[in-house]
Amino acid sequence: MKKYTLNQIKNKFIGEEGTPKRDAYEFELNLDLVGEMIKTARVQRNLTQADLGKLVGVQKAQISKLENGATNVRIDTIIKVFNALKAKINFRVELLDQKINLVG
Repeated sequence: MKKYTLNQIKNKFIGEEGTPKRDAYEFELNLDLVGEMIKTARVQRNLTQADLGKLVGVQKAQISKLENGATNVRIDTIIKVFNALKAKINFRVELLDQKINLVG
């Protein structure tokens, strides 16, 4: 029986890295992971979604959306949530090796 890596399976069924379909998949997967981290931290802090919403200044529904991987999330809201949870976050930015053309 032939074995395949996860990356080979993704390439075959979702698309190669850098394609729009694969990028969308990876983006949604990352949002799901952020949602899980928020939920885990909230539960460890013994907070309800409503409690966390009050600390952040948003409705319980917004916390629920965050935890369930909503795609229309503002980065400042995510930062506020982790700050309210007293959790440290790190964002990694990777610059692509592409030229930037400025029109002036």
